[in-house]
Amino acid sequence: MTKNAGAQGRSKNQQQPSVLDNFKPLILDVAVPLGSYYLFKYGFGMSTFAALAWSSVVPALRTVWGLVKERRTNALAGLILIVNIVSLLLSFVSGDPRLMLAKDSGISSTVAIGILVSVVLGKPMMTAGMKPFLLKGDAEKETAWERLMSGAAAGSAAFVRKERAFSVVWGVALLAECIARIVGAYTIPVDTMVWLGTVFLIGAMAIAFVVGGGLAVEPMEKMLAAEVEAHKAGTPEVAVAA
Repeated sequence: MTKNAGAQGRSKNQQQPSVLDNFKPLILDVAVPLGSYYLFKYGFGMSTFAALAWSSVVPALRTVWGLVKERRTNALAGLILIVNIVSLLLSFVSGDPRLMLAKDSGISSTVAIGILVSVVLGKPMMTAGMKPFLLKGDAEKETAWERLMSGAAAGSAAFVRKERAFSVVWGVALLAECIARIVGAYTIPVDTMVWLGTVFLIGAMAIAFVVGGGLAVEPMEKMLAAEVEAHKAGTPEVAVAA
C-alpha cells in the first residue's frame, strides 16, 4: 500500500505542464498586446504604428523576464521571443502597421511548424500537455502508458497513431490561424484586426481542443483503461479500433 502511494506521489510530482501551461506564453503574448495597443493609442494618443510597436515590446520584455526569473530554457517562450524581435525590427524598417499586425502570425506559424516537425521526428510536442490529463497521477496508467508506447501491448500501434494525431490537429489548427491572420492583416481595418486576431487564436485553440479530444484523447483514454484491466487480468490487451 505504501509502495503504491509512493509511486503515485512520484508520478504526480513528475507531471509535465498541462496543455494550458504549454500555451500560456502564446495566450499572454496575444492578450497583452491587445490591451496595451488600445491603451497606447487611445489612452496616450499614439499613432497606430507607434501603438502597435510599443504593444509588441511588452510581450518581448515579459518573455525575457520569464526566462531570467525561471532560470531555465523554455523552448516555446524562446521561439516567441525570437519571432517578436525579428518581426519587430522588420516592421520598424518598413514603418507599415499592417506588417506589424502580420508579424503575430509568425508566432502561430513558428509554434505550428515546431509541433508538426516534432511529429515527423517521432516526439510529438503536444504529448507533454496531454499525458498528465490522461494519467491523472495514476501509477497503473503510467505503467500502461509505457507499455503502449514501447510496443509491448497489443494496442500499441493504434495508441501511438492517436498520440501523434493530437499534435497534428494542433499544428494544423495554428497554421490555419496563421494564414487567416495574414489575410486579415492586409484586408481588414487595422483597429478591427487588432482584436479580431485574438478571436482567430481563441477559435483555432477551441477547434483544436474539440477535434483533438474526440480524435485522440478519448480513444487513448479508453486504450489506457483497457490496458490496465488487461494487465490486472494477466491477458493481452484487445486493441481498440483506431
